[in-house]
Amino acid sequence: MNHASSELPRIVVIGGGFAGINVAKAFKDTPAEIDLIDKRNYHLFQPLLYQVATGELDPANIAAPIRKILWKQKNVHVALGEVTAVDFDQKLVHFDGGELDYDYLVIATGAQQSYFGHDEFRKHAPGLKSIDDALEIRRRLFLAFEEAEWEADEEARRKILTFVIVGGGPTGVELAGAIKEVATETLPREFRNIHSGMARVILVDGGPRLVGPMPEDLSARAQKVLEKMGVEIQLNVHVNDVTEAGVVIGDKTIQAENVFWAAGVQGQDLAKTFNTEVDRGSRVVVGADLSIPGHPEVFVVGDAAHATDAKTGKPVPGLAQGAIQTGRFVAEIIKAEIAGNAPQERPQFSYYDKGSMAMIGRGNAIAAVGKVHYGGILGWISWNVLHVMFLVGYRNRFKVMLDWCWNYVWKTRRSRLITGDPKVHIKKLYSEHQKTDRNTK
Repeated sequence: MNHASSELPRIVVIGGGFAGINVAKAFKDTPAEIDLIDKRNYHLFQPLLYQVATGELDPANIAAPIRKILWKQKNVHVALGEVTAVDFDQKLVHFDGGELDYDYLVIATGAQQSYFGHDEFRKHAPGLKSIDDALEIRRRLFLAFEEAEWEADEEARRKILTFVIVGGGPTGVELAGAIKEVATETLPREFRNIHSGMARVILVDGGPRLVGPMPEDLSARAQKVLEKMGVEIQLNVHVNDVTEAGVVIGDKTIQAENVFWAAGVQGQDLAKTFNTEVDRGSRVVVGADLSIPGHPEVFVVGDAAHATDAKTGKPVPGLAQGAIQTGRFVAEIIKAEIAGNAPQERPQFSYYDKGSMAMIGRGNAIAAVGKVHYGGILGWISWNVLHVMFLVGYRNRFKVMLDWCWNYVWKTRRSRLITGDPKVHIKKLYSEHQKTDRNTK
């Protein structure tokens, strides 16, 4: 598909995350044509994926079709497809649906799970960056309890009910707390052979404290709350291997059938095909105006960019706010140049830090807003309000708030379907164990 005959300037946006969506929306009243390409047909709010993984929310609650978001904006054309190459010299984007030419290109491909060069870990330790990942973790989590219910071999049962989360950032902390709640508050009431103390949840991290980017007092608070819940925390340790047997740390193996990876992110593989500088995490190194050096018409935003705050010199964090702000910043530059009223020198991007938060457990979260640090129920309420506002659509917001209130009061999780083709593996059937006991009496 080629639009060379169009008289309007054409902007191609790769990616329908927060950055890409905000770029497209910014051109609502601008005489320009926008093509948005994404390999999925939906926009996803990734910070709530852990709640899908632990049965608190349905996938549709945290995602919305891209076409539905932009359907009223007539100058936006949405394409479902995966970009395979970009020719900066010819100004062409190649994807599995064809090719598009552009006057401006905005690369907003987001990030993927990083295994730090050990992609072989992925088979035994799924990450948490997509709905598919969340559903796989949910399947493994609830299948583990189904297996443990009928497993009479104590060693095998301990291994089934040991959950190791690799990575002590916000995702790892939130996932660990949620799994512990499932194991102690939600499921034991429904199972006959499992009690609340059987499951082990182990959180490991290579750093000296949890949620490293947050203030130290909040890191300490998060660790204290998790340990009080029963989560085992191991810091300053590095994972050497992940196998069917569990996690290898140094010369020690933690016997566990369920390992979940939340240790890091990196840019998409597409960035490696560009003839431009990328950092160790496959993120594209951009200038102060978020463009690629030598190609002022090409911008990289959100998690795909290695960007630096022009005022502080600090890296722009990989948060939803960072994606939104970089997307809107780039859109304003392009709009000014299209209108012919751009300044001689482009502005430099500066990130406005609105704070950071992390959920720890039921009714408990930590928050840092400027110099104000707080937690507990107030942090939990703040976290809920903030995250609801990021969701697309009033229906999703209402449904999520309703589910959160219901789950808070009744300590339950209703979205616990085991998808796929579950196969239960039991070493020694519990009923056979009972039968043996009766015959020996």
